[in-house]
Amino acid sequence: MHTSSGNPLDTTNTTETDSAAGTRPLPGPSAYGYTPAVAGYFDQHPCPPATERGRVVRVDRTLLLVAVHDGLLHLPYPLSGEPAVTGDWVWIGPNRGGDRQILAVLPRRSELSRKRAFEDSSAAQVLAANVDTVGVVVPVDRPLTHNRLERTLVAAWDSGATPLVIITKADLAEVADDVVGKVILQAAGVEVVTTSAENGDGIDELMARIPPGGTIVLLGPSGAGKSTLINALVGRDVQQTAEVRSGDFKGKHTTTVRELVPLSNGTVLMDTPGVRGFGLFDAGDGLDGMFGDVEELAAGCRFADCSHGSEPGCAVREAIDTGVLAARRWNSYLKMQRELAALARRSDVAAQRAYHREWHQKVVSAGKSQRWAEREASERGSRNGDKDRKRKR
Repeated sequence: MHTSSGNPLDTTNTTETDSAAGTRPLPGPSAYGYTPAVAGYFDQHPCPPATERGRVVRVDRTLLLVAVHDGLLHLPYPLSGEPAVTGDWVWIGPNRGGDRQILAVLPRRSELSRKRAFEDSSAAQVLAANVDTVGVVVPVDRPLTHNRLERTLVAAWDSGATPLVIITKADLAEVADDVVGKVILQAAGVEVVTTSAENGDGIDELMARIPPGGTIVLLGPSGAGKSTLINALVGRDVQQTAEVRSGDFKGKHTTTVRELVPLSNGTVLMDTPGVRGFGLFDAGDGLDGMFGDVEELAAGCRFADCSHGSEPGCAVREAIDTGVLAARRWNSYLKMQRELAALARRSDVAAQRAYHREWHQKVVSAGKSQRWAEREASERGSRNGDKDRKRKR
């Protein structure tokens, strides 16, 4: 079902037609984004033993908080399959003792992931599932971190959701216009909304960017104003807030878990703890989306295998030299490319073997080239020596 927004799951209508009973409420958590289109998605992935449909609201240490049509339940983790995360749609049914349990997790329509924090890991950490919009929160009360913004936007593009940059605390800094201008240039193709939760500026504009019945996840560093923004959107204090240190702009982690927060108009917000770093995980599509201008430049090089170094006709080097492409942006693109390639090698044994074979061939080739050069030099010396001896005769 499509609405004027173009999103196939955008609708706040929560009824369906039954031939016997006429129109009746859908058996699902309508306050948490359960729409007729989501109901149809459940129908496409049936689970015969299940009796209820729900959505994971919060993941606790030992239990999941799950919304169903008549309230909230604390349920144990699924016994099999992929672990559930905040935002997942789940099938619920009785276990042998008659208690309710999660029987299946539906395939995710979108998935926001990052590489797990420790350096040697090649595993993904799923931060949110089934979100329609990824709101990247950028506060103006601290210096803009270009690399963090680019990395987060790459992950947002790759998630399958629509990225949206949300400027916060616009009332606190005189440099707000400068920050907004820099963000618009850096996040080309991504809509930017400026807000001030303290005086309500930009809240209506932000709400207009979220699909009706859709889910938005907020990402940003600690103290970026995510919880304050959620309180402004909800209209009451549902999240704790804390002051930010003026020396280093660091805030306390007032949000410690990822949790869905429903709004009265059917929109669902997901608050997340502050994210210090964003290691990319299998985000090739997101890299193309964020650096489409760089990809387009590279396609204009004279040689298809251009390394963008000193080759003639390199469109990338020309763009950097003329100021069309910022060197910082190019270096950031290269760094993320290397990071994704290294991650692929760690997670793909075949790719790792191919990588080692390539380097072996390079070493062998370099060795042959070195021996050839030494042999050529030796033969050249011998020829010159023979000529000298002939002259002396």
